[in-house]
Amino acid sequence: MKRAIGIDIGGTKIAAGIITENGELQKRTEVKSDPSDREKMFSRVAEAVELLLEDSTLSITDVTGIGVGVPGKVDRDNGIAVFQNNLPWEQFPVARRLREAFGIEKIVIDNDVYTAAFAEWKAAGGNREETFVYVTISTGISCAIIHRGSFFRGAGFAGEIGLIPIFSKKNAPQFERLENAAAGPAIAKKAEELLSVELSTKDVFERYLAGEPEVQSIIEEVTDSLAQGLYTISSLLDPHKIVFGGSVIANNPFLLEIMKEKLKTYQISEQHHVLDQMTITAIKQDNGVIGAGLKVYENI
Repeated sequence: MKRAIGIDIGGTKIAAGIITENGELQKRTEVKSDPSDREKMFSRVAEAVELLLEDSTLSITDVTGIGVGVPGKVDRDNGIAVFQNNLPWEQFPVARRLREAFGIEKIVIDNDVYTAAFAEWKAAGGNREETFVYVTISTGISCAIIHRGSFFRGAGFAGEIGLIPIFSKKNAPQFERLENAAAGPAIAKKAEELLSVELSTKDVFERYLAGEPEVQSIIEEVTDSLAQGLYTISSLLDPHKIVFGGSVIANNPFLLEIMKEKLKTYQISEQHHVLDQMTITAIKQDNGVIGAGLKVYENI
């Protein structure tokens, strides 16, 4: 059985796992990121791989390759992390450095949302006749599109739905970017402004589920903003399936039904088919690791 190493790199943590060809996660490890310096950050990535191998019966020579998911813009052909908001890796040669560190030739890198989307697409059956969309709602909001078995990448920045303007109905009506209206930090900020107390995003949802009336309006506003973003996807792509991931929705699955109800009010009847094909990830936080590993075997 072939095995690959998948690495999911973020600003706060680095996860690494051993992935089989059928997407089974056999081992997983996690270390804290150190974004204070580009070399310190790479050292943490190397440490994650070393810890993973130590915890398994494999050596690096037993591994087919290493797949890496990196935030921001990447140069997949040359294995370079081009630009990120949360890492000190501008123009960092990820693939070359991993080859030098571990002596393994096959290194595949991609944007972290794309690696997560790849895992979700495979888990959903990998249908090459459909249009599949993965949407992540977490610290940021983004999506990746797989159309007939290939990613739609545009000029390299496709899928950034967090940047699109949505209409905010709260207070003075205005337009703002979806990410600034509905991502995790935005939810916490709205609660702080409304309640004059510092709350985490988790606190906000706990208060919502407890029925606190002040918080209900925040979730109503957030889900309406998300529905507007989803309507953009529905109208432009008319996808067959949409899978949602990211901590905000994976930890609060009740949001899906609210978003579907609101999305339906924007759609015409010919667009309603996607409502029954909107689901929340079953892989959760492991989709980035699994997708990175799977791309060693099939790099679309």
